[in-house]
Amino acid sequence: MDRQAAWSILCEFTKTEPLRKHALAVEAAMRAYACRYGEDEEKWGIVGLLHDFDYEVHPNAEEHPLKGATILRQRGVSEEIIYAVLCHADHLGLEGRSALDHAIYAVDELASFIIAVALVRPNKSIQEVDVTSVRKKMREKGFARNVNRDDIVKGAEQLGVDLDEHIAFVIEALKPMAKELGIAGMSP
Repeated sequence: MDRQAAWSILCEFTKTEPLRKHALAVEAAMRAYACRYGEDEEKWGIVGLLHDFDYEVHPNAEEHPLKGATILRQRGVSEEIIYAVLCHADHLGLEGRSALDHAIYAVDELASFIIAVALVRPNKSIQEVDVTSVRKKMREKGFARNVNRDDIVKGAEQLGVDLDEHIAFVIEALKPMAKELGIAGMSP
């Protein structure tokens, strides 16, 4: 599987722009971590693109991402990629077996949270987001209430990185994609 095939699957099942942007954000963070660890950027990016591809069709825990895994198997996607996609869903109780499995879990919720923080900054720019602003917003229970803060903390632990370092790393990974993610800032 290559990126174009993964993008096609994502677009076939994911019609809304916010969920596609989430996939692009997670892809960017996954590619950055792959580069950091000397791993296959294409494979890691594909996991990022596909981790929620079935969410609009199967939005409940009983089906997502299990039904998606079935679809991916039918399309000939490797079991390594499918297992990593399954690992991002904490409710399945799967043990992460590789850095890839841990990375997708670690970046999923955090990427969304960082984007939410950027969107409430005065200029709606990721350039205005830093570790302190993310940590402050993490303490606000009403802010981005659908993002599980415990998953963010647990993800950093499983990946074996300090939480502040993890937040900073993902912020930097998202900056090159700021325009596509809608967090490049407002024009003067």
